[in-house]
Amino acid sequence: MKKICITVLFMVFLIASLVFAADQGKIAISAEGKTTAAKVSGVAARSAYFLIFDETGKWLEAVENPYRTSGGSAGSEVVTFLSQKGMTKVVAGDFGKNMIQAMKGKGITYLEFKGSAEEAVKKVLQEKK
Repeated sequence: MKKICITVLFMVFLIASLVFAADQGKIAISAEGKTTAAKVSGVAARSAYFLIFDETGKWLEAVENPYRTSGGSAGSEVVTFLSQKGMTKVVAGDFGKNMIQAMKGKGITYLEFKGSAEEAVKKVLQEKK
């Protein structure tokens, strides 16, 4: 009986670890367009789109920013939105102080970058090395 319990606990731990690991390391690039060639947006909370990449730099999807026209709390709303999607890194031309504080609270790192989304992902991956 004890052996079965240990085996079951091990399996639960292993499955949970795989599920958790599969949703780690996602990168959100704040962008002016829906393609990887799009320019990185100047202000993160007001960007038109977020381009989502996995931890290896593989493009996953483009997501419209639902808070780009929100009032003064757009930064914290965007952080909650991105956190729920599993982001661990956000790239934009600039970040407001409230958004930076919200990202720190969620354990999300950020990078200020000017250029294309493709170039931004390359920069993020270079920093990981």
